[in-house]
Amino acid sequence: MATQPTLPYPGVPPILDSAERERRRQRRAEQMAFLRDEFFAWFRTVFSAAIYATLIVTFGFQVARVEGQSMAPTLADQDRLIVDKLIYRWRAPARGDIVMLYYPVNPDKSFVKRVIAEEFDRVQILDGRVYVNDVPIKDDYVPPDYRDHGDWGPQVVPEGYYFVMGDHRNNSSDSRHWGFVPKKYIIGKVQVRWWPLPTARVF
Repeated sequence: MATQPTLPYPGVPPILDSAERERRRQRRAEQMAFLRDEFFAWFRTVFSAAIYATLIVTFGFQVARVEGQSMAPTLADQDRLIVDKLIYRWRAPARGDIVMLYYPVNPDKSFVKRVIAEEFDRVQILDGRVYVNDVPIKDDYVPPDYRDHGDWGPQVVPEGYYFVMGDHRNNSSDSRHWGFVPKKYIIGKVQVRWWPLPTARVF
């Protein structure tokens, strides 16, 4: 006489083999990972929006994003910055400041560059070496691979203007190409890189 297969008691789940248990465990892990990623993306969006609103409305700062590699290695593509728009009401831009500015050729665009020379300074570049008032500037922040070997000048910076360059000298559109920047086009000084968090720093 043939025997009938044993069925589980009503309400008792069937016993799963090890392969099925592993598949279900992996599905649960993937679902948890997806929810975790969604939460962090939402949190970053809300956190960024809160920073934008607080700094812009309350303190006269601006949050900006780097696009491109012209300031590498100091700043990387997609770095998030806090720009102080008030500081130059109290003092003039100084050599070495990293600034956000309107692109003189098209003021609808903005760039991030470093101030190299101020008004009335004499600027000359020989084989990529930058001289201000006949003195080579201290630019250890530019690695050898990021230097170029071009010549420029000499020229004297006019009153009310500045000479700016990117730290990635052989991959930067700057005053060597489109001339001096009027002070009114300088939006503010880059004070903080706040994202990515592992590389956050104050300038």
